[in-house]
Amino acid sequence: MTNDTRLDAEFCRSHFPELSGDWVFMENAGGTLVPRQVIDRLTRYASHCQVQPGEGYPASDDAQAMIDEGRAALAAMINADPGEIVVGPSTTSNVYVLSHALAPLLAPGDEIIVTNQDHEANNGAWRRLETTGAVVREWKMNRETDDLELEDLEPLLNDRTKLVCFTHCSNIVGLIHDVKAIVKRIHQAGALACVDGVAYAPHRRVDVKDLDVDFYLYSPYKIFGPHLGVLYGKRELLSKTTNQNHYFVGAGDFQRSLCPGGPNHELTAAAAGIAGYFDALHDHHFPGANLARPERLANLFGLIAAHETAMAGRIEDYLASKPSIRIIGHGAAGRRERVSVFSFLVDGRDSREIPEKLRAARIGIYADDFYAARCIDAVGARPQNGVVRVSLVHYNAARDVDRLIEALDKAI
Repeated sequence: MTNDTRLDAEFCRSHFPELSGDWVFMENAGGTLVPRQVIDRLTRYASHCQVQPGEGYPASDDAQAMIDEGRAALAAMINADPGEIVVGPSTTSNVYVLSHALAPLLAPGDEIIVTNQDHEANNGAWRRLETTGAVVREWKMNRETDDLELEDLEPLLNDRTKLVCFTHCSNIVGLIHDVKAIVKRIHQAGALACVDGVAYAPHRRVDVKDLDVDFYLYSPYKIFGPHLGVLYGKRELLSKTTNQNHYFVGAGDFQRSLCPGGPNHELTAAAAGIAGYFDALHDHHFPGANLARPERLANLFGLIAAHETAMAGRIEDYLASKPSIRIIGHGAAGRRERVSVFSFLVDGRDSREIPEKLRAARIGIYADDFYAARCIDAVGARPQNGVVRVSLVHYNAARDVDRLIEALDKAI
């Protein structure tokens, strides 16, 4: 990647049919738009091979091949092998099933650490294991930074700790945690780490092998794909999980035992369109570069991070300039990198009022707890009905930020 290469946002936008109108989409943390490559794959599957896959006749073989391509693409997004992931209906569902699959491996008194910052997907299911005899401890957000600090995890770790569940970055706070360092400390304590990467994966390259995570979660529908959830796990750990599917599913067949009912065929097939889209971006920005997929993704996410950071800086500067606005997590901004997700409160205002006013300017944002209810309570946002959230991805352009700032100035 050359230093002068910049993301061509207009080329990126040309792949998304919904961006041909006059709306600005800035609720991308809740789910991104999908490019034509994903739409075309879904249409192709539904039109030509919507049959039971893998049964030996042409349409069935085509179906299996498309599903396999989708699985491979979803694994490659996080530098995993297709045999190390489970493709399920959602991250919430994947964690629920995983928690049940691990429960028989825990002895009474074994401890699980969760946070009060995470999305409930990587939270509630683990807390419910208290009913089976597990002890649940809470890694609390630091009140000064609104974030999770490693020094606050330390006193919770002991020889009974078996699992620590935390987020790569919060869908509310947006600050990026040093997952590699945290996981190293967890492993030193003899425990496993389950990391929620849903809010992180749209913005930065994920390499589960480099992070050395035991379990990692992300949602393809938040990285320009169909509505699915992906669970990565170290193969030796997934092979030890107990079957959550039909009784006759074979031992060690975790791709089926951890996905009751099986994966969604057409959506898994369509997921290969994510890779097709990123390939198109790489060919456009780095013509003639003959690189393996990990290097291609590293190049692209370098461009994406730089583009998003430039836009996010303008938004953060604007919000910080308003005395009436409190940016969640702003206290740690100088110490830790953040993704382009901003949650904020306006003094004396119901948070739901702000998105309503911006809709008149054809800007889509939202106010809520965004399924991170414990985080919302921790930052004191419940009385204002949650936070206002603005979240960008790489297909947002500078003019989107212009319109957002202009509209916010009138609404606040």
